[in-house]
Amino acid sequence: MYPRRIAVIGTGYVGLTTGACLASLGHSVCCADVDPQRVERLRRGEIGMREEALAELVEAGIAAGRLIFAVGAKAALLELAQRAGPAEVVFLCVPTPMGVGGAADPTLMEATVEEIRAVLAPGAVVVNKSTVPVGTAARTAGLLGRDDVAVVSNPEFLREGSAVDDFMHPDRIVVGSDAQYAAERVAALYSKLGAPTQLTDAASAEMVKYAANCFLAMKLSYVNALSDLCERLGADVVEVTEGMGYDKRIGQRFLSPGPGWGGSCFPKDMHALLQIADGAGMDFELIRASLNTNLTTHRRVAEKVRDAAGGSVAGRRIGLLGLTFKAGTDDLRDSPALAVGRLLHADGADLVGYDPGCPAAIPGLTDGIMVVDDPEAAAKGAAALVVLTEWPQFRMLDWAALANLVETPVVIDTRNLLDPDVLRRAGFAWMGLGRS
Repeated sequence: MYPRRIAVIGTGYVGLTTGACLASLGHSVCCADVDPQRVERLRRGEIGMREEALAELVEAGIAAGRLIFAVGAKAALLELAQRAGPAEVVFLCVPTPMGVGGAADPTLMEATVEEIRAVLAPGAVVVNKSTVPVGTAARTAGLLGRDDVAVVSNPEFLREGSAVDDFMHPDRIVVGSDAQYAAERVAALYSKLGAPTQLTDAASAEMVKYAANCFLAMKLSYVNALSDLCERLGADVVEVTEGMGYDKRIGQRFLSPGPGWGGSCFPKDMHALLQIADGAGMDFELIRASLNTNLTTHRRVAEKVRDAAGGSVAGRRIGLLGLTFKAGTDDLRDSPALAVGRLLHADGADLVGYDPGCPAAIPGLTDGIMVVDDPEAAAKGAAALVVLTEWPQFRMLDWAALANLVETPVVIDTRNLLDPDVLRRAGFAWMGLGRS
């Protein structure tokens, strides 16, 4: 592998992970962010996010002199040029939030392209790492207006909470470009990883990310609907999905029911693909049905809580165990736990929430929930406890002690996380999803 000089624009979990991991592979990397205070913290090795092993990689990169930080995209290219030489590869890892109608909003990416256009070295390669609409690579090339700079699509497949492991041990690396040399240069950055690598055209690479994420979201919607059917028929969804998972065509992963799916990727990508299909004159009914099923799942869980509380949650205290969209992260974006909480709050419930990744309230996200920093505070006086995020710590709680604090000893386990026998011995009635 030939070490390259790399600029990474954006220091969210994708950008910072990309920069730190590439530095660990021997490349010289400068990461850019628009927030001067965040850049200062990063220079001190303070990453400000919950990502396993990322802080250690950042510290190691800084100590080795292979990882530096700058304020602004243009400044990053100039600083890298001064310290090590002109950037050979520039990764764009800026947010592409859901815009009007559900389509991904490329405004920040386009602004970044405008900012760096004049300072890119001849022969540089610009890489779209963020999830972007199909056709963005071609649009980026048009915005650059430079025949001496190539554009590559290299979608990320990183899961929050395990992004470093996903980067260092990828299932595959997808690189798309109409310039073969540029695709090969980007693919070579990952050569030490030994992962299967697909070189394709840019539009296909852009489509891979949407196709993969939306398939997984549809799989989750399917198993959530299946758990509802199992309840109605007296079957056990855990037994059913175990039997399904042995089929190699299906596999065991993404077969666990829950209160719905969410996070920073699945909802945004589902809506974006729906918009892409609409724009192409196609009604992608499977995507639309999966989105509707997700909303139905939120309502179904809220109804189970109402039933457990005696038919109404109005004026009743409900303890929520888990607020983040999944365990191992502090991300509340599009969290199904919060979606269920909003439904219960609208019904008049007095909500108290505890989450190991969210020790305090976040205005605009946890509104309507009193966020506490220990599970006993969430349980005290509760008419029901609802497990909404699959934190393994919840298995180790002193359930007998919690039973003495609640008003009504009932647990609605929307992740089928807990051992029903343990809960029953502690004095709780236990209700799962899709369990007979």
